[in-house]
Amino acid sequence: MMLILCCAIAYLLGSIPFSYILGKQVKGIDLRDYGSGNLGATNVFRNLGPWWGGLCLFLDMAKGAGAVILMSILVAAWPESEPTPLHLPPDIYRILAGFLAAIGHTFSPFIGFKGGKGVATTAGAFVVLEPFPIVIATVIFIAVLAVTRIVSLASICAAVILPIATGFFEYQSTSSFSKPLFVFSCVISVWVLYKHRANLRRLSTGEEKPLSSGNKEKAEPEPTDEPPKED
Repeated sequence: MMLILCCAIAYLLGSIPFSYILGKQVKGIDLRDYGSGNLGATNVFRNLGPWWGGLCLFLDMAKGAGAVILMSILVAAWPESEPTPLHLPPDIYRILAGFLAAIGHTFSPFIGFKGGKGVATTAGAFVVLEPFPIVIATVIFIAVLAVTRIVSLASICAAVILPIATGFFEYQSTSSFSKPLFVFSCVISVWVLYKHRANLRRLSTGEEKPLSSGNKEKAEPEPTDEPPKED
């Protein structure tokens, strides 16, 4: 029962739409109608400014970190005399909490099951799960962003390097290699690439816009994979 409760809390914690709340409270706008239309820290940066963007990034990361910490406390308190549900390794439950937080961010019930791309929330979960690989991914993100000023490209590069760094540090670890964490890092990498598929198309055509702040531009609809409807 406690495991189910923790999973529900992880999802609801991730579902808190901080970018939407900040847009409404700071400038009275719905960020889904401005900039990229994405409910994430980057769109907050573009439309509300760097300070609010940084705050949103911190809050979105805190959602993922908080979910994993909560599950870690539960797993640590689990009686050694009792088997865990389904007899799964402890890492599985911690990963599940981070995953549910990211899903909550992407499909928030508070805003019609819509949301952001989940990059910051997933990064927050990895800060607790695997701090060293996320440091490497963050360095790559900052370096690419500093050179190109394109957040999507920086996110994609960080996502690609994450499973490589996770595998390296897990292999170097004196404890046993955690297959669940490595597989999770691969899944996250693929998920980030999938969520950035429209950005990848724009990058390939040179249409992806560099980062700028304070410009409240109407959102442009992202291209979909569906064929255009005929009138």
